Amino acid sequence: MSWLIWLPALWLSSALSLLILSVVGRQKGLNVAQATMCSHWGAPSGKSLSQDGDVIIGGLFNLYYIPSAVEQGFTRLPQYEPCTGLEQEPLKYLHAMVFAVEEINRNNTLLPGVKLGYRILDSCGRPASLLIAAASSTTGIIMSSILGPLSVPIISYLASCPCLSDRLKYPNFFRTIPSDIYQARAMARLATRFHWTWIGAVIENNDYGQLAIKVFQEEIKGKGVCLEFIETLKAETIVRDAKRAALTIQASTARVILIICWYTEVRKLLQEMAKRNVTDRQFLASEAWSTSDDLLQDQTISKVANGVVGVAIRSSSIPGFENYLRSLHPIHRPNDDFLREFWQKEFGCSLVSSGTESLEGVQHPFTDTSRLRVEYNVYLAVYAAAHALHSLLSCTDGDRVLTNISTCSSPKQIKAIELLQHLNKVNVTTPQGEMFHFQGADIPAKYDLVNWQKTSEGPLKLVLVGGVDGFNLHLNESAVQWSTGSSQVPVSVCSESCPAGTRKANRKGEPVCCFDCIPCAAGEISNKDGSLHCERCPSDSWSNVEQTACIPRQLDFLSFNETLGITLTTAAVSGAAVTTAVFVVFLCYRQTPMVRANNSELSFLLLLSLKLCFLCSLVFIGRPSVWSCRLQQAAFGISFVLCVSCLLVKTLVVLAVFRSARPGAETLMKWFGPGQQRGSVCFFTSIQVIICATWLSISPPVPQRDLGFQGSKVTLECAMASAVGFSLVLGYIGLLACTCLLLAFLARKLPDNFNEAKLITFSMLIFCAVWVAFVPAYVSSPGKYVVAVEIFAILASSYGLLLCIFAPKCFIILLRPEKNTKKQLMTR
Repeated sequence: MSWLIWLPALWLSSALSLLILSVVGRQKGLNVAQATMCSHWGAPSGKSLSQDGDVIIGGLFNLYYIPSAVEQGFTRLPQYEPCTGLEQEPLKYLHAMVFAVEEINRNNTLLPGVKLGYRILDSCGRPASLLIAAASSTTGIIMSSILGPLSVPIISYLASCPCLSDRLKYPNFFRTIPSDIYQARAMARLATRFHWTWIGAVIENNDYGQLAIKVFQEEIKGKGVCLEFIETLKAETIVRDAKRAALTIQASTARVILIICWYTEVRKLLQEMAKRNVTDRQFLASEAWSTSDDLLQDQTISKVANGVVGVAIRSSSIPGFENYLRSLHPIHRPNDDFLREFWQKEFGCSLVSSGTESLEGVQHPFTDTSRLRVEYNVYLAVYAAAHALHSLLSCTDGDRVLTNISTCSSPKQIKAIELLQHLNKVNVTTPQGEMFHFQGADIPAKYDLVNWQKTSEGPLKLVLVGGVDGFNLHLNESAVQWSTGSSQVPVSVCSESCPAGTRKANRKGEPVCCFDCIPCAAGEISNKDGSLHCERCPSDSWSNVEQTACIPRQLDFLSFNETLGITLTTAAVSGAAVTTAVFVVFLCYRQTPMVRANNSELSFLLLLSLKLCFLCSLVFIGRPSVWSCRLQQAAFGISFVLCVSCLLVKTLVVLAVFRSARPGAETLMKWFGPGQQRGSVCFFTSIQVIICATWLSISPPVPQRDLGFQGSKVTLECAMASAVGFSLVLGYIGLLACTCLLLAFLARKLPDNFNEAKLITFSMLIFCAVWVAFVPAYVSSPGKYVVAVEIFAILASSYGLLLCIFAPKCFIILLRPEKNTKKQLMTR
């Protein structure tokens, strides 16, 4: 939780406008403590490191360890203990920044003609003692909020709070470390992967710890993992907090402990546990301490810390950095106060030291560059800043050269808002060939998974055992050495795992990890131990007796192969064939009085609609699909409306013909000419088309499995997603049918030897009777018989219309041709 801050001309006054890059470490620090240094190096003038340049990059690191603070009251000014002990790791971060600046200055293509300088100070972690200080996500939030209105960019290499990804609140914030969301989720997935359902947690008492544990809890929610306790540590009260947390861990039944803290607090905690000989705990480490050389080299905690598995910042290499570190010497860098103090600590410098000490050929954690993590983040941050500067000063916008040179900036005219704009579009290619760019505030999340293992020499060694890429976790389990000293995964549960065929049932008033095992219900299974829930079998399956597997269920629908399907298919095809035969008869005898007297055009259209009615029933047979479910209802509704519309218009024509015989009614027939008849049929049918189109577009029938009773067959049917749509289709057909029946009934006694209204009356009585009976039969029929009922209604009503209207006519045409004359038809 630290950051790089660009702050123009706020610290130093100069003839040039200055660009300050502040690098702040995660750990809190205190005021700079003075140390006795080798006399021939000269007395330090203050804890700082600087080099002149055209643009100054200011570095602010937490280089000193923070001891416990004195308890603060409200009756006097705050009292603080001084910082003690130069921290080796932050010093290495500092030199990663210096190395990057010097490497950029040697680069002829990046910032040509511009020399970068730097000024580096120790923050000592006190907000009041420096302009930019305390290194935590909380401070990062405050600083970003303050500097946001000034458009001052902040590039962080350790501030991992998820909240800082919000571009609306923190538009000026960037970082080269992933958000804590990813590492917290990775640790949660480790817990679920190894079935650690009973875990303890120790977190840093700040935004870093609180937000990380919140994400962890969200990720394990509903997965049968719970926290037995959450202890907090704070740097200012670490001695007291570490003792309390160690006692809690010792008394707990959880064998896996999640620790999300800074490594200095973890050191105190592990030391307290070592005093109590608590060596049977498996630790999950956050990236803040999972790779700490100070902890790995500490022999007093090796028994306690053996087997640690942790999420670590992605490692990488920086060519030339090791040689740079080994070449460091206070004599060559007389102004490096921090290096002098490091030298004194490592080599015991005194007033009589020769100054010939060297890091060349020495095996030391400070010169180990095999796996650079935070250092590489600092390195990337400096390069991101340099590329943004390069884009700003060289008048480029990405890969495009600007033509308006007057808009170009110079080291004397750098504006924070311009730099922020270029930083948003920066696309860095490091000397190692790695492509790097920001995704909003963040970079693509990548972590290493590491394991602390025993060595014959004594200190623990860090072993890479996997990685995290975004939300994907990759772990080589065979390479992990657990706290047990073997490859046997530790067990950390409150209740023993439930066997297959049962599920966990929480005990009232206890955490979800403490549970009873109850058998799965019928139709549900659990096929592995420790199932949180019983899974319902798929719709085409059912559970076996043991509730451990799903047995396939027979899929049932009205098919063409079964007896009922064959019968209905035969009836439908026969009806279509008979209708076709009648159509052929009418076509052959279309000039005869019988055909002409009965409105031949509407008769042909009626026969066509009846044929469609017979054929549409075939769509209901067979395996339901998305399109068949939609087609069958639309075809049924439109075909029958077309049929009834023809009958209705025929009836109206009959009434109009006899009405026109009355005096003064000559104009009535003008409304019932052939064009008006066709238009009326089209109008009535179009209304049904609109109803069907609206229904099928909003909530169409869909294939659905009806599970039915336990152990029964699975019926595949077209479920009516909207009963309203189906009701409107049937209702409209019913409305036309009732209207047609009423008019035909009124016209049944009109004087004519062959009054078609009588035939229409009989046919519509049958039609209405069939569909009135259909409704209760449809509602009460089970499974596939629902479809059979609807098909039967379609066929019965279609046969009724065909036989009642056309059978008498065909009888006269084919068997009584002597009656097929105009004179016979006109006889009253």
